[in-house]
Amino acid sequence: MEALILEEPRRWRYADVPEPVGPAAGEALVRVRAVGICGTDFGGYLGKMPFFSYPRIPGHELGVEVVAVGTGVTAVRPGDRCCVEPYINCQACFSCQRGLTNCCAHHQTLGVHCDGGLRPLFTLPARKLHLSPRLPHEQNALVETLAIGCHAIDRARATAGETVLVIGAGPIGLSALEFARLAGCRVIVMDTAAARLAFVRERMGVADTLLATGGEADVAALETLTEGRLCEIVVDATGSHASMAAALGLCSFGGRLVYVGITQAEITFPHAPILHRRELSILASRNALSRDFSRIIALLEEQRIDTGPWISHRLPFAGVAAAFDALLAPGTGLVKAVVEMPA
Repeated sequence: MEALILEEPRRWRYADVPEPVGPAAGEALVRVRAVGICGTDFGGYLGKMPFFSYPRIPGHELGVEVVAVGTGVTAVRPGDRCCVEPYINCQACFSCQRGLTNCCAHHQTLGVHCDGGLRPLFTLPARKLHLSPRLPHEQNALVETLAIGCHAIDRARATAGETVLVIGAGPIGLSALEFARLAGCRVIVMDTAAARLAFVRERMGVADTLLATGGEADVAALETLTEGRLCEIVVDATGSHASMAAALGLCSFGGRLVYVGITQAEITFPHAPILHRRELSILASRNALSRDFSRIIALLEEQRIDTGPWISHRLPFAGVAAAFDALLAPGTGLVKAVVEMPA
């Protein structure tokens, strides 16, 4: 069967790889139907994702169909349509025993640390499949994206009536936006791209947006929108160390800053005048928890979240390698690309 391998940054190769023999005990063999392309994949392609290893078959946002199950598997059966929780955890380390499976000491994300879904078939632990028969494959492929935002807002302990600033209007920022609204919060979105902010206003129904220019101008603009209070919660989904450092100054007194984006650079900021004086909390948000996937499936089925407007590009599997540079080019209007796998 043919798989798409990222040999090293900026070098793709379609290659024939062996088909899986079959699922072992506790495993499921799945056929991949749809794959979402995410910032992690772009980071891996550009050589900027710190956790990515090469060569690698990417693909962790997955809509799949179960082909076969191993012994002991009862939660899914052949023919079932599922989304995939791509965070493979050991179940034995201190983090896993505490229920923090998203940051397992031996964590492996499909398509990042180990091979993922840009191939027709593969096996995985059946416990990482979430049954979702009512959703189309492309929506199942976006459940993981939503889970990242869901976990970030949970980390912030958002409560109704608070103001949440989401910095970065890509898919992860959009997912944080959705869960901030579900928590009853007022949402403000900031980005450096006017086109993305227009999308947020016109397609996502967010009235308050700010075009980021940097420095004190952003603080002043946010103070105008919030009557001088700034924001109880700031979620930085940019992956830009400059944005992540400046985000602290956008938090209100007693505020919480959640870093959901990833950077390899050091982040520096003043301690006494901002962090200490305002008694701020800085939180990291990594991956998501199993419960997030079940919640999101229900929200999508109830049509309380609509990811339809997100999908700006659909790609055939055979055209992914050729399209990657074009997707990264400015002015493409990219929000989310989904790969349609061969039937």
